[in-house]
Amino acid sequence: MLSRLLKKQPVKIGALSLGVIIVLFTIPVVANQLDHITEEFKQVKTEHDAKHTPKIEAPDEVVAGEWFDVTVTVGADALHPTMEEHYINWIAIYKNDVELARAYLHPVHTKPQVTFTIALEESATLVAMEQPNHTAPWKASKAIKVVKK
Repeated sequence: MLSRLLKKQPVKIGALSLGVIIVLFTIPVVANQLDHITEEFKQVKTEHDAKHTPKIEAPDEVVAGEWFDVTVTVGADALHPTMEEHYINWIAIYKNDVELARAYLHPVHTKPQVTFTIALEESATLVAMEQPNHTAPWKASKAIKVVKK
């Protein structure tokens, strides 16, 4: 059947066959689109940048199992702009390498700052990650010591 299609000869096919053919022809297109993303855009940024490095505000020490707030602001030294053409897509918080929560932001109408309320059972490193609409994600981390009550 595929050889008849490639030779542009008419062929009767069912919906399932059509779906398989569409997938076969779509896979190279998706792969080609990913080829256009530069390596720099794929790499998470960790160096300090006044308006892109996330600032994590959280206690240095917490009690096991008790809720506490973690505020992530985009811009360690100056608040990141929030305009139609330049804004933050999302902010996420991780415990070590496990995502705990993520907030999606709207350009213009949302401040690039989110407060998450979490609890930890053991000491961990909190990692804040944010994705601007024009660069690769940026991240920062903070160690949190957990003590037993």
